[in-house]
Amino acid sequence: MVLTTGVKSRPQISAGGFQLFKSFLEDACGILLGDNKEYLVSSRLSGIMHDNQCPTLEELVEKMKRPGGNRLKEAVVDAMTTNETLWFRDIHPYNILENKLLPEVAAKLGSQPLKIWSAACSSGQEPYSISMVIDAFKRSKPGQLRGGERITATDISASMLEHARQGLYDMLALGRGLPKERLERHFIKQADGKWKIKPEIQTRVDFKPLNLLGSYAMLGKFDVVFCRNVLIYFSSEVKEQILRKIHASLKPGGYLLLGASESLGQLTDLYEMVHCSPGIIYRAK
Repeated sequence: MVLTTGVKSRPQISAGGFQLFKSFLEDACGILLGDNKEYLVSSRLSGIMHDNQCPTLEELVEKMKRPGGNRLKEAVVDAMTTNETLWFRDIHPYNILENKLLPEVAAKLGSQPLKIWSAACSSGQEPYSISMVIDAFKRSKPGQLRGGERITATDISASMLEHARQGLYDMLALGRGLPKERLERHFIKQADGKWKIKPEIQTRVDFKPLNLLGSYAMLGKFDVVFCRNVLIYFSSEVKEQILRKIHASLKPGGYLLLGASESLGQLTDLYEMVHCSPGIIYRAK
């Protein structure tokens, strides 16, 4: 990327430029920007636009579309992706996983490996939380999950995936939902004050880049899919496409867990709603 010097000022965004960028972003990664989000775009992209000598969104979009623009495109998508996440977010899905899904799936698997997908994993809190739940289940139920376990964690953001692979977090990040008991059991404090997740939790997780608008075929089939708090950023049509592709990625009778404010829409022909009191999950038909 081209680097320039000088004071960075927030770019002015025209109505036409915003609509052009809005269409580009939805085509690139499915994110549907709402109206009146010009300030959000300006604040997140001001540095990138300055460094790449793009005073307007029209010029930024044009530069991303040129040959060799993929690196810039990745940086823009990365900047516009919301990477807000917590440990054990909403807690109910993890209780359901430990108390219902793991016993049920383990009984079916026998010597076959358990396979779980954490979609839109951000900086790793969700897949590592899943791994900790599996660890607790195996300690309480020795001899279960004889075939081992693999968690595939995917995200569109290269920087988030790199962060997640390191498994290294400061206390500010760890204070967002991680119980003290799990911190002490599963992390090792480093000399710089950060905490490193232990290998037995980390090695269970494979981090891979994935755009949810693309193909999932290379991921294989899963017993459980976590796709939580990401569908809210997509249009109804894109949501349906993603949910159909997830269904194709689930084993028959496999389970899908969505965010608390997300639902299947009209896809009741593909999934059966399962009430867990509290919480709702979906079983693939």
